[in-house]
Amino acid sequence: MAQVQVPRPGGAGKLAENVMHFARVLRGAGLPVGPNKVIDALKALQIAGVERRDDFYWTLAALFLDRREQFELYDQAFHIFWRDPKLLERVMALFLPQVQGRTPDEEPDLSSRLAEALLPQQKPGAEAEDAPQKIELDAAFTVSEREVLQRADFETMTKEELAQAKRLIAGLRLPIPEVRTRRLVPDPRGRLVDMRASLRASLRAGADIIPLKHRSSDVRHPPLVVLCDISGSMSRYSRMFLHFLHAITNDRDRVHTFVFGTRLTNITRHLRHRDVDVALSGVAAAVADWSGGTRIGTSIKEFNLRWSRRVLGQNAVVLLITDGLDRDLGKDLGVEMERLHKSCRKLIWLNPLLRYEGFEPRPLGVRVMLPHVDEFLPAHNIDSLVALGKALAAAPARRLHATRAAA
Repeated sequence: MAQVQVPRPGGAGKLAENVMHFARVLRGAGLPVGPNKVIDALKALQIAGVERRDDFYWTLAALFLDRREQFELYDQAFHIFWRDPKLLERVMALFLPQVQGRTPDEEPDLSSRLAEALLPQQKPGAEAEDAPQKIELDAAFTVSEREVLQRADFETMTKEELAQAKRLIAGLRLPIPEVRTRRLVPDPRGRLVDMRASLRASLRAGADIIPLKHRSSDVRHPPLVVLCDISGSMSRYSRMFLHFLHAITNDRDRVHTFVFGTRLTNITRHLRHRDVDVALSGVAAAVADWSGGTRIGTSIKEFNLRWSRRVLGQNAVVLLITDGLDRDLGKDLGVEMERLHKSCRKLIWLNPLLRYEGFEPRPLGVRVMLPHVDEFLPAHNIDSLVALGKALAAAPARRLHATRAAA
């Protein structure tokens, strides 16, 4: 069978060059399109041909898309890019002032990430003719943009907004309250008399006077244990959560972080590095199941068997970050959640799906997990992470409190 040869960039045709440019646009908009997918797409086009637009559309979709959530962005990019890329770049510049400073409830028809990816990059040092006007607008809207950024959903943020959000997250601190432990420490105002210390003091005084020494219970921050879902449906949020976890890991001691998709991985040692880029590079090298499936029950079972006795002592608090969409349909999930709940002082579930006002616990995994958590909170923007501090400061209660943060 005769095959249609796709022109190479150096030849007369520009198809291969445009496919690479299109992949670069998708990558800039947040889709994981690497060089390997571009090579596979060019090979697939040699077989499928480019005579029919539908064949060309679905061939690239099959190679460039990993999840259903990426389809709308791909569909927009395809129908706009393959008309007139140069005209598109000029149109995108007109859309950007509307895209910037948006709220989640007023999302534009055109994806902001796509608009940003298609905007031509300005050369360093180059100044536009209307630069004074832009500077004036930026100065006028600095405060409002910061407020909008704190309430913006991580999923809808552009690359620039994500960079700003990461800088804000780096400064966040969790006000974890101190708790009393069974360890006793010297305390002049303590209610307990330390007999051993009192006898030693009497020997130094010649036994004429026995000064009483007191002690009290030691007070310190409890351990914080984080179980973070890194499956495909949580990919955008889990990357932001890792920046947040890096900040709190370097702010206090006894923070233990685990990530899970189809397996459980301990990344505590990597997050202790001061440099966030080095820390996240170590995490990427250690995790093998990023953006894959989700086996919540199996992962929590492994944690209960291997790690719970090591890290859940001294009134530990557990943060469970997941959307509750379990590939195993809740197998062993209820039993393992109950065991995890009984092993810690407080179990807080952070779910990005709570950002929707009409959220209902319909998935089986969500319904199985809900009875075994103390707090059920949203985790989709910076404000929700700030609200997490209030939940940690509250007294533990063995019943569910479904709380919604401001969208």
